[in-house]
Amino acid sequence: MHGRHPLKVLLSAAVLLTAVLSAACLILPRGLWLAGVSDIVSGALMLCALFAFAWNGVRSTGRLRWFWMLQAAGWALWFGDQAFWIVFDLVLKKKVPAMYPADALLFLAGAPMIAGLLLRPHRQTSERSARLGLLDFLLLLLWWFYLYVSFVVCWQYVSPSEDNYNLNFDLLSGAETVLLAGILLLFWRESSGRWKKFYAFFCGAVVFNGVAFYVLNRAIERGVYYTGSWYDIPYSASFALFTAVTLLGPELSPSPESAGDETYNSIMASLAMLAVLSLPILAVFALIDPNLPHAASYFRVLVTLSTMFMMAFLIFIQHRRLNQELRLANVVLQEASLTDPLTGLRNRRYFSATIEADVGQALRSHADQHDAHTRDLVFYLIDADNFKEVNDEHGHDIGDKVLTEMARRLSSSIRHSDVLVRWGGEEFLIVSRYTDRSEAELLAQRVLSAIGDTPFSTAPNQTIFRTCSVGWAAFPWHPENPRAVGYEEVLTLADRALNKAKQSGRNRAVGMLPASGKVAATTVAGLHSTSVQVDLLAVAGPHVAS
Repeated sequence: MHGRHPLKVLLSAAVLLTAVLSAACLILPRGLWLAGVSDIVSGALMLCALFAFAWNGVRSTGRLRWFWMLQAAGWALWFGDQAFWIVFDLVLKKKVPAMYPADALLFLAGAPMIAGLLLRPHRQTSERSARLGLLDFLLLLLWWFYLYVSFVVCWQYVSPSEDNYNLNFDLLSGAETVLLAGILLLFWRESSGRWKKFYAFFCGAVVFNGVAFYVLNRAIERGVYYTGSWYDIPYSASFALFTAVTLLGPELSPSPESAGDETYNSIMASLAMLAVLSLPILAVFALIDPNLPHAASYFRVLVTLSTMFMMAFLIFIQHRRLNQELRLANVVLQEASLTDPLTGLRNRRYFSATIEADVGQALRSHADQHDAHTRDLVFYLIDADNFKEVNDEHGHDIGDKVLTEMARRLSSSIRHSDVLVRWGGEEFLIVSRYTDRSEAELLAQRVLSAIGDTPFSTAPNQTIFRTCSVGWAAFPWHPENPRAVGYEEVLTLADRALNKAKQSGRNRAVGMLPASGKVAATTVAGLHSTSVQVDLLAVAGPHVAS
């Protein structure tokens, strides 16, 4: 068998083992040899399925690996139950007692199988959906274990009753098979391509195994079953079908999560909440059921309360995670609302949200007579000169690129304590904090040089030179009376200074300070159409090659 695919080797072995079992059941007489062949071959068939699922798991990654490994875990539990049968039949040479504890392995084998399917291996879900979906799944899994302990273990140990035990075990085992087949049918319906084929074959194997197990289990309860009887043939043959299903595994890969997957997540969450809400109802029925023995009633109530406590803990964790994600989402949304999407700079909303604090700091610094070099607030309005030419000649995409580069250069020319805001269009605002108005021209000069000294790239081996105009004014307007003029008025004066710079030929910075009387004052319009006497301070930008 050198060079053959491992899954094909396992399937060939499963087919051969099924043929050997069929021949033994038909030829050998009832006895130890027949029991030995039936038990060992059935165990070997389970191992074939276990190794086939595990091999696919080793060869996969992510959620798909978890799916295959959880299926293999289910087969490991199934094989554990078979091992107990082998010990009783071949070593102890006794009949397996009724209500044997190993029956739990047979029931619990379905839990990891269902768990693997609920991961939706055909979808590559987001990290958030995976986290929240895991908690919903744990709630459902806990509820499923609760049903077994409450309705099966109750009749096994607390108030022993073989009839009630068999009835509830059969009902839950049947429900488990129906649930597994239902999930496969649901995923078959929503999937396509190779996944649709895989789910169809998998569902067929589950249904065939479920019917064979029901027939075999009924024969056990009627006392007509013995190890090696014909009931073992279809039941063991179903294991070979599961091994055949794994042949489709190497072709499978998950597809990206779609918008419709939110519906599935919502359904899972709703089912989890229904499971939680069902517990008080089941507890009430356990208390008022007149046919339920007192010990069984007390046990069910105790199990219900314990399960409710564990579920409450899981819901607490889920609620905490949701709150954390909500806080994170709010931070992201707030940050997005305060940031310009093109340049990554702060926007006017950010300015409006923070300016009062900056103004308050400046006013306190003046009132407390802080260092004169760190108590002023200076507004610089910056406008890219003739920027329409860039859009008209090179296109808006190049215009956006140039504007983004301007923002980067401006950011590199200011201090960490300063704030750069995209004011609108091709205009920017620098709020220079903790500064001295007597040094305001220095920052204006750096801004002019940052924009005008170096050309902007528009295409490979193509560049253009651009310039900007700057208008600035300092707050408080009157240092001796800081509250006399509001920051809105000062910002308006900075805008008037910007207009003066553009009227004077652009590529320059113009600052406005209160008229000192030492030079001829200039009259400008203030915020409310009032005239303001100011001194103008002009700085020329760098010479730019045409």
